[in-house]
Amino acid sequence: MAMKIRLARGGSKKRPFYRIVAADSRMPRDGRYVEKLGTYNPLLPKDSEERVKMDVERVQYWMGQGAQVTDRVSRFLEAAGVIEAKTRNNPQKAVPGKKAQERAEEKAAKAAEAAEAAAEAEAPAAEEAAAEE
Repeated sequence: MAMKIRLARGGSKKRPFYRIVAADSRMPRDGRYVEKLGTYNPLLPKDSEERVKMDVERVQYWMGQGAQVTDRVSRFLEAAGVIEAKTRNNPQKAVPGKKAQERAEEKAAKAAEAAEAAAEAEAPAAEEAAAEE
């Protein structure tokens, strides 16, 4: 039996609530599962202790039995310190869109012009101060 530790969605429309379950991978997402291992409530703040609750010992047991962990549950386990963090790479995530890049370039150009104007205004003032001494 191919086991997975995954999320099963509950809750009403627009109000998600998930159970962390050990289930046969052939079963439907919200269908039959072997054991409930915890809960996840995405509506709570990220620093809340009630957001993710799980029985870590049972999760480790099922992983020892060969259960595969889904990506979202593996992130929960990494945060809990049960498994080591994987290195993920999404270089496109940090790149702003075209419009934002254009706005940044315009802003940089205006800042450079303002810096030049300020430097030109300071230069004669500095020469006058040197001449007075």
